[in-house]
Parts: sequence; C-alpha cells; structure tokens
Amino acid sequence: MEYRKLGKTGLELSLLGLGGFHLLEITLDKIRKLVKAYLDAGGNYFETAHAYGDGESERKLSRVLPSSGVIVATKTGKRTASEAKREILKSLKNLNRKHVDIIFLHAVTDDKDWDRIISSGGAIEALEWAKVEGLVRFVGITSHGYGGTLLRALKEYPFDLFMTQFNYYDRFNFPEIETKVLPFALSNSIGVLAMKPFADGFLFRSVERALRYVRTLPVSCIVSGINSADQLKKDLEILELPAYNELELAELQRNAPELGNYVCRLCLECLPCPEGINIPSFFLAEGRFDRQMLNGEYEDVQDYVLRDRLAHWFQSEEQAKLEYKALYPGVDTCTECGICSQRCPYNIDIPKKLKIVKSKFERGYIW
Repeated sequence: MEYRKLGKTGLELSLLGLGGFHLLEITLDKIRKLVKAYLDAGGNYFETAHAYGDGESERKLSRVLPSSGVIVATKTGKRTASEAKREILKSLKNLNRKHVDIIFLHAVTDDKDWDRIISSGGAIEALEWAKVEGLVRFVGITSHGYGGTLLRALKEYPFDLFMTQFNYYDRFNFPEIETKVLPFALSNSIGVLAMKPFADGFLFRSVERALRYVRTLPVSCIVSGINSADQLKKDLEILELPAYNELELAELQRNAPELGNYVCRLCLECLPCPEGINIPSFFLAEGRFDRQMLNGEYEDVQDYVLRDRLAHWFQSEEQAKLEYKALYPGVDTCTECGICSQRCPYNIDIPKKLKIVKSKFERGYIW
C-alpha cells in the first residue's frame, strides 16, 4: 500500500481509506473480516460519522478496530458549539476511544452555513474546545458539490485538512475543486482527502478508470465506501496500477463513456459565439444544477433511475440559479447557426443543449 503525507499534520495515510457509511449495510462479522483484510493490506485510515446510522457505524467500528496503529476520523454535522460538543462526546463514546485523530465539520455546503459555524457560539468553537481538551489532534471540514464555500472556509480558518469529491465526471460540474481549492490547499500544506471517486456510484461501469484518475491527483488519501471483500480486493489491485500520464488523462477526458457527447468539458473551443453567448458558463450552471445528468436520453431503465437519483445529490441548485441569472445575453439569443457545434471537439449539439438548459432552469423539466 502506498502512503502519502497528510499536509502538515505529520500523519502518513494509506492511499486507500475505509469509509464508514456503507458499513451500515453489512453485519458485524463481515465488517470484522473486511477490516482485517484492509489492515493486512496496509490500510490505516478509518472514517465514520455520528450521522451514519445515528452512531451505528461508529459503534460497529469500535468492535473491530485495534486500539493503536490506526488513524480514526469522525464528523459532526451540528452548527452550534453546544450541540457539536455533545455530538463529539457521543462519537467518542460510540467509538470507545478517549480521543480520535481527526474531527470534521460535516457537509458545509453554502456561505450561510459557514457563517453560522464561525459566528459566536458556532460549531468552530467546539472543535477548538476538543483540541484543547485533548479529544482530537486535528480538525477538518468536508463539503459536497460547489467548492466556493469550501475555499472561503479554508482561507478564513486554519483547518488541518479537508475532504470533498474528486472524480473525472464532476471535474466538469465543479471545476473549482481542482483548479482553485486543490492548489490553495497544496500551497498552504493543508491535507487533502478525496471522497466519491465513483461519483456516488455513477461510474460503476468504470471502476478502474475512476480510481486511476483520482490516484493521479495530489491527494493524501482516497476514501472509498467498501462493503465487501471483493470490492476491497479490486480497489487494492487498481491502486497498484501506475497513475495516468498526461496523454492518458486527455484520452479519458475525450472518450469516457459517462461524459459522452453531452457533458461540456469547458474547453472553450466553442467560443466566441457570434451572438456573444457565454456557452460554457451556461453549461457550468447546468452542472451545478443537476450535474449534467438529465439529458432526456437514457440507455435503459437502470441508467435513467441512477441519473434521476444522483442528479440533485449535492443540492447546489441555488448556486446554479444565481450563476444562470447572471449570464447575459441569454439562451434566447441563440440563432442555431451551428458554428459552436462545428468547433466542439466532443460532438456536443450545443444549440440543443442550450435549449435543455433553459428548460431546466425556467420550466423545471426538459422540454
């Protein structure tokens, strides 16, 4: 197992981390065998949260984790200091530990959320209290979807680490994660944990491509939800493969089946539009809205159900609406001249996609 340094914490994490949510789906006996196989492979990072089954994931882990030699993280989703303190203490009781290595503020998704956390009596005070009391060594923050609030939080508070989604599909829906948040973290020695490498299961047909993509990024650890020995074995085998080189990354971006000829890669080749439409920004707004998953065309029922379930998983619609409303000129300016589609290296029918975007934002469905 490869190990990577976690920012300036001094910790070294195994490249594959074991996420705790999916442990809710299996019996304690299976968890015990899974954890043993993970430890035998060199894994050392375990992550859970009080929110996972109202502490059940934590309680299950407490029955199988060794008392030392592992790195344990949990999370609090509370936003006030008093509530977060109580939840942290519950987590320690559930885990049967006097302290943990890391506590995350869980799912900080928008600026109003962050404002509550850092206000007087906010949850940030609970994390500072936990450090002073010796209940935790390091503090972090997790976020889902839009990365603007995450970047703001990292700039305004000295977090030791953060965790958010990294995968080759959402790279084009939330590009600021890789283009802004990641560089800021690296330049300030903030630890970086990657979650959702399979885009919440959307990339289930491309497990090798998905893991190799995130393995290529300068992240400290890839946290994966694993609930079977076969999944663990496959993940470990893939992570033994070399990282992608630049040519392979370009090939993945060009030909990944989940991106196809609908997802905009934000390459800007379609510009300039004769009518002045900022085409990529409309598609970026769509990415925030439903991850560009709903296009009105589906391979089969399974494909439709999966897309419909995951489209609004990150709940970034309000950010999407703000970005859409700010764009001028609007979609109605399009004359369907087709010049943009001729330029697009990914064969996207851009006038049609612009109509779909307008329908999503103004009608709430695809026309």
